[in-house]
Amino acid sequence: MAIEFKQTLKLGQSLVMTPQLQQAIKLLQLNRLEMQELINQELVENPCLEEVSEIDAYQDDEGSGDSHLENMENREAEGLTSEEMMTPQGDDKVIDGKGEIDWEEYMESFASAGPSLPSTKELPDELPNYENMVAASTDLVSHLEWQISMSDLTDHEKILARLIIGNLSEDGFFIASLEDVAREADIELEDAEEIIKIIQRFDPVGVASRNLRECLLVQASFLYDKDTLVMKIIERHLEDLEKRNIAAICKATGANDEDVKEAARLIKEEFDPKPARSYASGSDNHYIVPDVYVYKVGDDYAIQLNEDGVPRLRVSAYYRKILSQAKMEAKAQAKGDPKLTRNYLQDKLRAAVWLIKSIHNRQKTIYRVMESIVKHQRDFFDKGVHFLKPMVLREVAEDLGVHESTISRVTTNKYVHTPVGTFELKYFFNSGISSGDGTGDVASESVKEKIRSLIAKEDPKRPLSDQKLVELLKEDGIDIARRTVAKYREGLNILSSARRKKLF
Repeated sequence: MAIEFKQTLKLGQSLVMTPQLQQAIKLLQLNRLEMQELINQELVENPCLEEVSEIDAYQDDEGSGDSHLENMENREAEGLTSEEMMTPQGDDKVIDGKGEIDWEEYMESFASAGPSLPSTKELPDELPNYENMVAASTDLVSHLEWQISMSDLTDHEKILARLIIGNLSEDGFFIASLEDVAREADIELEDAEEIIKIIQRFDPVGVASRNLRECLLVQASFLYDKDTLVMKIIERHLEDLEKRNIAAICKATGANDEDVKEAARLIKEEFDPKPARSYASGSDNHYIVPDVYVYKVGDDYAIQLNEDGVPRLRVSAYYRKILSQAKMEAKAQAKGDPKLTRNYLQDKLRAAVWLIKSIHNRQKTIYRVMESIVKHQRDFFDKGVHFLKPMVLREVAEDLGVHESTISRVTTNKYVHTPVGTFELKYFFNSGISSGDGTGDVASESVKEKIRSLIAKEDPKRPLSDQKLVELLKEDGIDIARRTVAKYREGLNILSSARRKKLF
């Protein structure tokens, strides 16, 4: 068979992910803070982008009401060419009549625009009180380092001590192998055991313990004798105490029921199972900033996007003036390739316009998605969490005429503030559980909320079992299996009935 070359034409369709399309998809799944960081980065990298000041934004809102992007779209719809569309409106002080750039005029315009620093006469009479400023918190490692430096350990032993505190969890437990750490510090294992016991008696007491029993025993050694009931329970019956098996502890120790309950109360109230809790990095509060607000106005709901702190963008008028000059290439300096310079600015201008359009489309899509959610979940906004309906991404996608993946990206890591609380947008999409009375499916999140409310009202001394929860939910018309109740309870971080039981 002879080998030959042929030319053929083939017509087909394929999906091409252009950089602009990838950027638009990426913008959809960013929350407000992430988008703010991306815009700030683009402002640094793209000279054709500039931030609209609050004064300019106010004048735009009070004036024509159209953004710069909308003006460009309107001019493009009127049939103007891209060269004409990039030509700015207004004076041309920066570029003279010969098409050359007046750099002195350009630099002077920037030199006079910035605010000057206040002189010493303009400073306020009363400076801020430094005593009112919050001091930096001390972390666990620094606190233990200070105690090691104040101890009577030798320099060689201090090396092992620092290796030990370098292998602590956020709760303060030693999570490495003491044998490996001792080998690295070239210290005998018996000596390493003595050093770790010294560290365990540092503040906070019980730090560097290897398990919960050891942590509680170290703390108990400061308060009680070795033969007390508290020490016996911690040393031998901690598992029974966890299961609230008071009868087993009484039988093994020979103590009566009241003494065991009193010892259990002391262990709970006077001991800390996580000695480094106050030094944990996650102890600071992290507040959620909603991306969307939903307000009730009369009998209807108004949706408002949160754009606080997000820079408003427009295309730089200066670079549009440069590109609008037909003689730029002929009048440019001979050092570089003027065509490459012009192409560079044109690419940056296209990227700037596309970014503004992508942000505009993102905000519009989020608004439409929230509008659809309000329409489908009207009972939730009117009456509360218990009236949440089952809903899937497909329902909103069909309502908006987009793909389900678009709805998934829009609802990722975004929160909405509503009259009934602040929720993640994903919260409104959940599966349904059939109701026993035939009135329709009930949303899984609504069932979880019912389980939470039932447990909150239970008798602490006789907590509700999973089977009892099933029976109570059936009385409310919700047909659910016990294993599903257990799964929802664990998802709510609620302990089992045996562990929720109060002994005193």
